[in-house]
Amino acid sequence: MARVTVEDCIDKVDNRFELVLLASHRARQISQGAAITIDRDNDKNPVVALREIADETLSPDDLKEDLIHSLQKHVEVDEPEPDPAALIAAGGVSVASDVEDEDAPETVNFDQMSEEELLAGIEGLVPPEKSDDY
Repeated sequence: MARVTVEDCIDKVDNRFELVLLASHRARQISQGAAITIDRDNDKNPVVALREIADETLSPDDLKEDLIHSLQKHVEVDEPEPDPAALIAAGGVSVASDVEDEDAPETVNFDQMSEEELLAGIEGLVPPEKSDDY
């Protein structure tokens, strides 16, 4: 039955490799408890996933988006950058002055840092200690 199901799915998903990825992702979802959209008919999860794709009860594009989302480790969010003038007014950023005060915290002006200063700072970093948690 799976061979017939694969042949039925090729009309919906042109690339066989992509079909395997989508069907395996859907089969994993079913094994994790996702509701199926067709009658099981005593079929295993991969066959049910292929039949769902063949019967178009699930959109291949939706499955593809869900697969991509499940594989992402870092989701990039476009956030507006803060206004520098507002940060300075709020006191969030200290501005370096020509007069040095011993009690004032050290400020770093990153716009004027040379490559040598950056490399010296990186070399001074200490790697984190290894633990049994990882």
